[in-house]
Amino acid sequence: MEENMEEGQTQKAEQTPRFQALLSESTGCFECCIKCLGGIPYASLIATILLYAGVALFCGCGHEALSGTVNILQTYFEMARAAGDVIDVFTMIDIFKYVIYGIAAAFFVYGILLMVEGFFTTGAIKDLYGDFKITTCGRCVSAWFIMLTYIFMLAWLGVTAFTSLPVFMYFNLWTICQNTTLVEGANLCLDLRQFGIVSIGEEKKICTMSENFLRMCESTELNMTFHLFIVALAGAGAAVIAMVHYLMVLSANWAYVKDACRMQKYEDIKSKEEQELHDIHSTRSKERLNAYT
Repeated sequence: MEENMEEGQTQKAEQTPRFQALLSESTGCFECCIKCLGGIPYASLIATILLYAGVALFCGCGHEALSGTVNILQTYFEMARAAGDVIDVFTMIDIFKYVIYGIAAAFFVYGILLMVEGFFTTGAIKDLYGDFKITTCGRCVSAWFIMLTYIFMLAWLGVTAFTSLPVFMYFNLWTICQNTTLVEGANLCLDLRQFGIVSIGEEKKICTMSENFLRMCESTELNMTFHLFIVALAGAGAAVIAMVHYLMVLSANWAYVKDACRMQKYEDIKSKEEQELHDIHSTRSKERLNAYT
């Protein structure tokens, strides 16, 4: 029995350092994770997610809505592409699709750049009293991003206003379809010339008594295109909110970095003055010692 108790005590003594080593390793990993999570720019992360969601909705739904518009114009309004280099509504729709491709690629890269800037700025603020030195170039980059984001916010406001136009047009068309089912014998017409889609000399009009109008109202293509434009408008609005959020984050980071630069200058001046006072005190002490000897 005594031998078994001695063996158990020996095993416990051997397991105690191992347990302490595992506990210290887990504590170190936990502290490392907390430090990494503390360096994440959460405000920039939320703005980036909102920007990507808004751009994805606008580009994806806008592209499909434009394709649906082409099908509606060709099927129910009996419009055809103009021959040659004439710029018609179909050419403009193709241009808008290429613009959508450019917007998707450009703001994907811009969101990454803003996230990188947020990580660097957050690191500068966290290490304010450390070895990290905030340079003038960093402040210039932050100011440049603020100006660029403000311009993009104005651009997205214009895109939002422009996207509301097809929503208004499809709402009128959808309302006419609803009124024909409620009011019997009503002869309502929709002329594309009043929206500027075709020229004044070209008459492209569809009335409620025509077969094409009835087929268009009964099809799901009109309803789907209308709702796709609404979602695209919501995506453009989300992109505007993301730009405003970015402006607040960048302005706050720029103010913090500017204050950090002032604090660093103050610390440098204070350390120089303390060093000078120490040198003066040591010089006087040597002079007194020499005079005494």
